[in-house]
Amino acid sequence: MISEVQVENRISRLCQSENKMLVAYLMPEFPVPNATLPALFALEEAGVNVIELGMPHSDPLADGRTIQEAAQVAIKNGATLKKVLALVQEARAKGLNAALILMGYINPILRYGVNAFLDDAKSAGVDGFIIPDLPPEEAEAFRSEVARRNLSMTFLISPVSSPERIQTIDALSTDFSYALAVNATTGTAKLSNKNTYSELETYLERVRANVSKKFVVGFGIKEREQVAWILERADGAVIGSAYLQAIASAQTPEAVAEKTSAFWKMLQG
Repeated sequence: MISEVQVENRISRLCQSENKMLVAYLMPEFPVPNATLPALFALEEAGVNVIELGMPHSDPLADGRTIQEAAQVAIKNGATLKKVLALVQEARAKGLNAALILMGYINPILRYGVNAFLDDAKSAGVDGFIIPDLPPEEAEAFRSEVARRNLSMTFLISPVSSPERIQTIDALSTDFSYALAVNATTGTAKLSNKNTYSELETYLERVRANVSKKFVVGFGIKEREQVAWILERADGAVIGSAYLQAIASAQTPEAVAEKTSAFWKMLQG
């Protein structure tokens, strides 16, 4: 039996509001060292209210080429898990208010130590987690420890998820679930195919009919029209690879902030 959990943090407060979730995926210390804080504050100023902060890993199974390469750059630039938590703590100390979700893979967390990691994440100012390679069936212990610290856990829905599976994932997700727009890795170009949209609409209608909580949609979203289309049918849109591509050529932290502002202004029209 699935136990429902309730927490009170930035994510839960946002989900209790009528506001749509505009979600950015940021790889820390990409593309240059010291870029993380300028990017975080530029995202918040641009209207992003949820930021997924990547936990760089050498084998990111769910990610496409853009995020894989960004992770390698981040690791080269010193973005360890401890460094990421230190950056979150610094951002909070300097007044960052956006909800922060750490997104990454379970092995670095296991190496860190689950309880030590969750304690440090909570202390730093993290609000929740997305762990793509932690199956819901194996997540109960981790989920319980997350909830005990008043943090959120988000699980993934895919286009092949049955109504029963969607209901299960909705129940397991603390505040909202994450619907993959397509069966592919991040950064996919499948959404460029207009024929995909009729299938996607049917899928999102199935998700809406089987969730009681909010859900966001990501994977392959890169254009203003796509964001608007998604936000009409879901509670939030996630943009990751396209954003990383937009800042990849920046050579200074200041340029990262400038490119961040320009990209998100373009997305919102």
